[in-house]
Amino acid sequence: MNRIVAIVGRPNVGKSRLFNRLARKRISIVHDQPGITRDVISAEIEEGSYTLLDTGGIGFTGIETAESITAASEKQVDFAIETAGLIILVIDGLVGVTPLDSRIGSKLRRSGRKVRLVINKADFDDDKIDLADSYRLGLGEPLRVSAEHGRGEGYLREAILEELGPVPVREETLAGADRPLCICFIGRPNVGKSSISNRLLNSDRLIVSDVPGTTRDSVELAFQFKARNGKDYPFRLIDTAGIKAATKLAAPVEYFSRLRALDAIQRAEVVFLVLDAIEGVTQQDKAIAGEAIKERKPIVIVVNKWDLVHKAFAEAGGIAGFESERDYREKYEHALFERLFFTPGAPLVFISAMSGYEVSRMLNSAVKLHRILDTKLPTARLNKQLGWLTDRTPPPSIGGKRFRIYYATQIGVRPFRIKIFCNRDDKLSESYRRYLEAGIVKEFNLQGCPVYFELIGKEKHEAGTPYSSKNTLISPKPKWLAAEEGRSGNMLDD
Repeated sequence: MNRIVAIVGRPNVGKSRLFNRLARKRISIVHDQPGITRDVISAEIEEGSYTLLDTGGIGFTGIETAESITAASEKQVDFAIETAGLIILVIDGLVGVTPLDSRIGSKLRRSGRKVRLVINKADFDDDKIDLADSYRLGLGEPLRVSAEHGRGEGYLREAILEELGPVPVREETLAGADRPLCICFIGRPNVGKSSISNRLLNSDRLIVSDVPGTTRDSVELAFQFKARNGKDYPFRLIDTAGIKAATKLAAPVEYFSRLRALDAIQRAEVVFLVLDAIEGVTQQDKAIAGEAIKERKPIVIVVNKWDLVHKAFAEAGGIAGFESERDYREKYEHALFERLFFTPGAPLVFISAMSGYEVSRMLNSAVKLHRILDTKLPTARLNKQLGWLTDRTPPPSIGGKRFRIYYATQIGVRPFRIKIFCNRDDKLSESYRRYLEAGIVKEFNLQGCPVYFELIGKEKHEAGTPYSSKNTLISPKPKWLAAEEGRSGNMLDD
């Protein structure tokens, strides 16, 4: 028997709350508004070694959701039913069995799958629960639970493990097997993130709609990609909701969607920032990119919907103000990096999720970044580059003093962490920091990878310490510097 458990039921019976309870963490968005969950959300449950699926409400036709999204949600539930080895049908104990519950029960009986009936919202007073009514569904003995308060949780966990049977013995992971690379797509609503995901998965596994905000939860899925070298690379893909500006969040659901998307950035190893080929870089795009930079994640910039640009020049006489498709691309790229100046060297890929144009190149960029992230920077070459950068463009004077570098060494990867011993850690301006970071990225071919400086300042130096007339490494090292280095050590040598 496969070890996939799907939670299904009509809208607003508490499926997502029960999912979060069993997963022991907040993954699905929980809200009183029906129809919140639209995609299939999954979680790996270590206790019992099974995969738990949360699905959209069956049969929801509320005015808040377009008909196309409702139909797509039902397809997601069908997907879960076809995939799962065990199905948990959740009904509302305070409402009782509705006609829709009966139709769902009939559908599940015909599926031939194992089904356990769960009566939710059985908080304290069992007199309000009509057990006789639930037996009419023909799904056996119901389990009474309260997803909100945890009542009956232990019995439900035991029932799931009993239905799934013994945990299979897993084979040892092959030596040298690659760990899946976790990626996520971020961007404004309706720039095509889910369409790109579906193109990668070669299916309609994710709901795609022209209605902005269709994706609300962050959906995590696995797939394989054959790179240019012919090797298969395992990926874990997180498709996120569009990130709206905090000031434009109209409802609690949008607030929690934003939190899920920001959490996806933290979990991802490579982040794809998706832009619209026609609209260009907006202020919101800039803010979203800043969230990834804040988490020190490597970025690949993806310009989607390039098929519209190609079509405009091939069939519609072009786009006003541009001579050709090439001219449009060059000017778009120039404007993009002017606005996203804080992403030095980030790979830029123009794609079309609709046609599949350059989608493989996008993933090749992620594979390349993944390899670069483990690069060790030679200490001598690092100091030489910093010395050259500070000699070429001396740091600005702040409060009558200039920032001066004495010595630098790499102390970490993912992101690149560089410890810099300097005269005053408060004299490094943000613009000069970006200048130094960009210089290191260019010298060591770290395009798209974040570089983080950890500054160790020293305002007054020991008497007799030789000084350099330039902003380069002094020689020999000061005693305080050697002592500090000895205490901190170098992580890369461990």
